Amino acid sequence: MPTAVCIGEFLIDFVSTAKDVSLAQCPPLVGAPGGAPANVAVGLARLGVSAGFVGKIGKDPFGDFLKSALAGSSVDATHLAVDPAARTTLAFVATRSDGKKDILFYRNPGADTLLHPDDIDEKYIASARLLHFGSVSLSHSPSREATLRAVEIAQANELRISYDPNLRVMLWDSPAEARKWIWKAMPAANVVKLAEEEWEFITGTSDLEIGSEKILKAGPALVVVTRGEQGCYYDNGNARGYLPGFMVDVLDPLGAGDGFVATMLAGLMEVQDYGAMSADDLDELLTTANAAGALTTQRAGVIPALPTRDEIRAFVRTATFRNFSLGDLDPFGEHESEDG
Repeated sequence: MPTAVCIGEFLIDFVSTAKDVSLAQCPPLVGAPGGAPANVAVGLARLGVSAGFVGKIGKDPFGDFLKSALAGSSVDATHLAVDPAARTTLAFVATRSDGKKDILFYRNPGADTLLHPDDIDEKYIASARLLHFGSVSLSHSPSREATLRAVEIAQANELRISYDPNLRVMLWDSPAEARKWIWKAMPAANVVKLAEEEWEFITGTSDLEIGSEKILKAGPALVVVTRGEQGCYYDNGNARGYLPGFMVDVLDPLGAGDGFVATMLAGLMEVQDYGAMSADDLDELLTTANAAGALTTQRAGVIPALPTRDEIRAFVRTATFRNFSLGDLDPFGEHESEDG
């Protein structure tokens, strides 16, 4: 049985090979397995954590490709269900120089949305130590109910729960519906990772400290915000601070957050109380996660780009921190942190 279980969407990303070109104008696309929870499962496996994935694919060549990708990445795929009538979900991605992405999903419906509560094996979830999920699988039924069922099982069996809202507004019936269900799932999580570009939509404020306080009051013990090339921000009620990103020439920003999350979770596996972690502990952990995120941008596609421990160690030994933008930190590059 795996130590960590990830549940949610599994799809194929077709990524533009050129930056700043729209999907309508882009050159040939490079296809690679993707979907945030599946990416995290593979990222954990690359780091030596026993990982399993729960999701649904179509009975088609794309589904066969995805199943082989999981098996080849040492992720347990015994609970990857196949829908004989639905198509495997596809995503078409155009990247931009500012790190943002234009994404078009092909799912009408996609097989990932058809994961059913009956597909959830209670013993399989309960046997793990950590459950990771996102909000994409909350956007439609029955995958919403299946995801929440897995979360309920994790809570009942005292698993650590990780949540990445991973906002994709175009997949929801309305922005209000997205915000509603994203917050309904929030109290179940022990650690929440959000991207800065979705921060204001989800928290209602652009202020990282105010938004973090709101999330911490809802139940999570640790909030982490990825900030692209600017690194990350963290707050656990005991310590908060900014950490710089690394200098890299970005080939493909897609999945950098998933590489970050996998590395963060690998480092949290032995931590008993996320809320008691010191600034020094979080600085060390999240600097490593920043490095993993930077490395993930160096190859096209996500799963092929996710790094190993040795690759992260080698990168950190020679990498250079990127300067923060003015206002984030003092000009000497020292991050601020508060011990409560």
